[in-house]
Amino acid sequence: MRVISGSAKGRKLVSPEGQRVRPTLDRVKESVFNMLSVGIYDSCVLDLFAGSGALGIEALSRGAKKAVFVDASADSLKIVRQNIELTHFEEKAECLLRDYITYLNETTEKFDYIFLDPPYAADFLEPALGIIHKNNILNKNGMVVCELDSSDSYSAADGFEIYRDKKYGKARILLMKEL
Repeated sequence: MRVISGSAKGRKLVSPEGQRVRPTLDRVKESVFNMLSVGIYDSCVLDLFAGSGALGIEALSRGAKKAVFVDASADSLKIVRQNIELTHFEEKAECLLRDYITYLNETTEKFDYIFLDPPYAADFLEPALGIIHKNNILNKNGMVVCELDSSDSYSAADGFEIYRDKKYGKARILLMKEL
C-alpha cells in the first residue's frame, strides 16, 4: 500500500496485520481520487473508520488542508499515526479514538469530503449517513465516498443521492451528495 500522487507520492504506508482491517487497494484509491479530481485541494476531509488512514493521507498528499481520522480501534489509530509520521502530515492531521456514532454526534466541524469505509459485514453505513445528514456535517457541494462489498445492493440513504457507482472486484465505491 502506497500514496498514489501528490507531495507524498510513492511513500509506502504501514498496513495492519490480519483481516480485521481491509485497506483500500491502490487501484481503487487511484480511481476514487481521479473521480474527485482537483476538488481535494484546500479541502477538509474526514476519514471515518480510518483503518490505516490511507484515504485521508492520500487527500492530504493531494493538497487537502486538514484531515480528521476517526477509528474505534486503538491498534488502527496507532497505525494511522505511524502513516501520518511517515508522510510528514502531523500538522494537518487529527486522530481521534472514537466510535463513529459518538464522533458524528459530537463534532461541530464540517467537511468537504467524508470517506466511509466501514467493515463490510457491519451495518454502519446507513446509520452514519443518517447522522451526517441530520447533523449537517457535510459542507454544501461536499461529497461522501463510501466503500462497501460489491455484492451489497445498497441504494442512497435518505437525504443523499448517488452521484457515481463503480465496482472494482470485491469493492463497490459510491460517491454521494446531499439533496
